[in-house]
Amino acid sequence: VLQNLSQTPVLRELLKEAKMPGTTVKIESPELSMEPQLIKLDQPGPLTLAMHQFLTEMQETKKGVVTPKELFAQVCKKAIRFKGYQQQDSHELLRYLLDGMRTEE
Repeated sequence: VLQNLSQTPVLRELLKEAKMPGTTVKIESPELSMEPQLIKLDQPGPLTLAMHQFLTEMQETKKGVVTPKELFAQVCKKAIRFKGYQQQDSHELLRYLLDGMRTEE
């Protein structure tokens, strides 16, 4: 899941912009025939910042192996079911990760 998210350019760019509080982001969706929307972002939360840091590390080719410890810790704070390192479905992680980031908006 995290490798797939790291290869999503729109997400990486949005997180890069969201890292700076007070940024205004223009969201366009030609597929949905919607008017462009301007959204002013507040200070990002800890999960969003951890996700940004993780994706940045994933893009650094000299980094080698990347461990998502801080991101996992932040996910566990939002979804206690992930504590204890028991096996979970990847779609559950994706849902909790994206929902958690959305609630921090």
